[in-house]
Amino acid sequence: MITFYMDHNVPRAITAGLRLRGIDVITAYEDGADEMDDSALLDRATQLGRVLFTHDDDLLAEATQRQQEKAPFSGLIYAHQMGATIGACIKGLELISNVGEPEDLLNRVQFLPL
Repeated sequence: MITFYMDHNVPRAITAGLRLRGIDVITAYEDGADEMDDSALLDRATQLGRVLFTHDDDLLAEATQRQQEKAPFSGLIYAHQMGATIGACIKGLELISNVGEPEDLLNRVQFLPL
């Protein structure tokens, strides 16, 4: 099962919807990491063994740079704010969590909607 780390820009409704479905989620706010820069935030999610979910284009760029440099990270799931509804994000993340294993997203970027 994949567990998630939610960037500070993710709507609370997505986190709440996932929790109602029994998905293990931690937010950057809850972890005291909401002021961290993108690199540190991706490191924090990796340290916790969680896949980072974001709407932030800068985090997408950070993950891409890490892929090019072969620098490890636990995975990133990206959904453009205007490209995926809250419901689509919840459904996609629930599916990924329930059918995936952490190694499936290791050093990878997954886009939503699926």
